[in-house]
Amino acid sequence: MARISGVNIPTHKRVPIALTYITGIGQTSAEEICESLKIDASRRVNELSDAEVLAIREHIDATYTVEGDLRREVQMNIKRLMDLGCYRGLRHRRGLPVRGQRTSTNARTRKGPARAIAGKKK
Repeated sequence: MARISGVNIPTHKRVPIALTYITGIGQTSAEEICESLKIDASRRVNELSDAEVLAIREHIDATYTVEGDLRREVQMNIKRLMDLGCYRGLRHRRGLPVRGQRTSTNARTRKGPARAIAGKKK
């Protein structure tokens, strides 16, 4: 099992698909990595040599912000917005949708399960 950036990537999947299991690497980035290292996109992870896995690991470390560093950066950006007290920061603080979605109906993912209003009987 190949381990890249602290993630065990699946061995029986094609290389570009397996690389997307790393947080911060999507389909486009994975294809760019394969292209720059001249690894055939149809090859499987278990067909890669140790040198190729090492080359992928070094390329990702040098070029991309992934996994823990990326998560930390995103959390720091959210904390900065909250500390500023800007509109987006307030929405994060209250656990409401941040990007202008409606909350009268929908938005149950951010707001959590619906709660009954006490005292309302009919």
